[in-house]
Amino acid sequence: MASSLRVAAPAKLNLYLRVVGKRPDGYHELETIFEWIDLTDELVLEPRPSGIELTCSDPTLSCGEDNLIMKAARLLQRAAGSRPGAAVHLAKRIPIAAGLGGGSSDAATALLGLNALWELKLDHQTLVGLAAQLGADVPCFLYNAPYVVGTGRGDICRPIAAAPRLAHVLVVPDARLSTSEVFAGAQFSLTASKPSSSIVEHALRNGSLGELASGMWNDLEPEAIRRCPVIRTIQSALISQGCLASRLSGSGPAVFGVCRNTAHARRVARQLSEQAPASWRIETVQTAAEVRDGGHRRSGRTARAGRTDGRG
Repeated sequence: MASSLRVAAPAKLNLYLRVVGKRPDGYHELETIFEWIDLTDELVLEPRPSGIELTCSDPTLSCGEDNLIMKAARLLQRAAGSRPGAAVHLAKRIPIAAGLGGGSSDAATALLGLNALWELKLDHQTLVGLAAQLGADVPCFLYNAPYVVGTGRGDICRPIAAAPRLAHVLVVPDARLSTSEVFAGAQFSLTASKPSSSIVEHALRNGSLGELASGMWNDLEPEAIRRCPVIRTIQSALISQGCLASRLSGSGPAVFGVCRNTAHARRVARQLSEQAPASWRIETVQTAAEVRDGGHRRSGRTARAGRTDGRG
């Protein structure tokens, strides 16, 4: 069995999120483009003869069987047909219930990390199948690409290759929004004119910030703003400071502004921090340079946790 691992779990931004229909299973049919960013949680995994023990740096987060990390570990045990054990510590840095995908990323990272720790050698497609049982956007966090197109429930994934690193200012107000409640309250017009996701994908492939800014979209914004009006205030503040565009991530309330470069992002964050309420979390983030390769560390050396590029 492998020695202990340190595994990074990246947060995500939704550069594009459109609801294109309602599914028979009750979920919404989505078209979205994820960007993994360098704001990460970290899982430290240590082998144990038996049993799963989860601890967390955030005392408000449950470490019981309802935690997605625990659910991921149990699923992996059943898939392996054995009961290897592990102690898992979660260093929580991604804000909770902010639309940044922290819980889903933690679950996907647990699947990858425990698959390596226990030397199960389960292939990518098997892990994707397990991830889909944990949540609609968990499978997308298994891909080693900075940008991923998600369709279906968000679980049918296609990486975007050869894309640039973006710089953003991320603002998270002191509020939480329920994804299910935002979806339930939102009114979706399936016929209204909206930018196409192909605009965003083309912009990413060609490094065009202007085209990216014009194509970004989030169908959940109106309902999220209705429930949390400060979102619009943050967006206006980011635009006034020179951001090229500002959008809600997921169901919010996290908001991000697209900047021209990292220096611009630092300047916007500094200026905004001087004016904003102390309760706002404001920081600069970038597209994750290494999503998975290099994110799994064993005894201080890089260890790969199996393929995560979708080719098994």
